[in-house]
Amino acid sequence: MASEMLYPIMPIYLKTIGFSIVLIGILEGVAEAVAGLSKGYFGKLSDNSGKRVPFVQIGYTFSAISKPVVAFFIYPLWIFFARTIDRFGKGIRTGARDAILSDEATPETKGKVFGFQSICTMLASSLAGLIWYQFGASETFMVTGIATILILFYFVFWVRLKDGK
Repeated sequence: MASEMLYPIMPIYLKTIGFSIVLIGILEGVAEAVAGLSKGYFGKLSDNSGKRVPFVQIGYTFSAISKPVVAFFIYPLWIFFARTIDRFGKGIRTGARDAILSDEATPETKGKVFGFQSICTMLASSLAGLIWYQFGASETFMVTGIATILILFYFVFWVRLKDGK
């Protein structure tokens, strides 16, 4: 959810700190490629190991660390590194998180569970735009970092799965 907060504002932010449109495209393309490739790999690894929560925890940890970094650095290499780490974290956690949602939902509630997750994602994107408009870039990145940390704490301290995975 917190990662989706950055989608609508990331190109605007990168442009304001001097990135060219081509560099923004390369950065986001590589970052999304990392996410896409790692989703398949870590999703399969999660399935094979039978563990879910550790992948979600590790993925959110990478994202929680990387989001605020983008707000503090303007050098393209650092931003590239931070965005790639954020997307790598998304790749690590997504398959396991979706498997948790699927495993914990009943056949009757599966659509509601994934629908609710999708609604939260859309609301987060809208919220980021409002935060950006009202407070600015640094604050938006800090809010997304805090949101990621809260999600991580949730998975560390409160998630207890039915089958103990």
